[in-house]
Amino acid sequence: MTTVIAALLILCILPISCAWIAGYHRHRQFGKVDNKEPRIQSQQLTGAGARAVAAQANSWEALAVFSAAVLALFISGVDLASVSTLALVFTALRIVYIPLYLANIDALRSLVFLGGYGICLYMFYLAL
Repeated sequence: MTTVIAALLILCILPISCAWIAGYHRHRQFGKVDNKEPRIQSQQLTGAGARAVAAQANSWEALAVFSAAVLALFISGVDLASVSTLALVFTALRIVYIPLYLANIDALRSLVFLGGYGICLYMFYLAL
């Protein structure tokens, strides 16, 4: 269970990490970070900065799906320790996903995404 909670913690940090990367690109592209209207400024980013914003959004979405899968397992009475390897692999895939997104390596990024999504679907299957 501790491994799954640690995975959740790491997955909660990933979107914020993407926001910091996007902030770096906002400063680089615009000369400053507009903290009064950060979302408007982020929408104007191009290149790696825009991809960092997209990776942040995708990281929140992945966190929601993974969290729901963990909750389903917990409610179903599945021992979370038995899915610790799945949680670690999912977390590793999400960590790899971000640099692939930033580097615009789209095909491999999509495969990594599908692998992580498949793990979540499998976790839901186990909960059934």
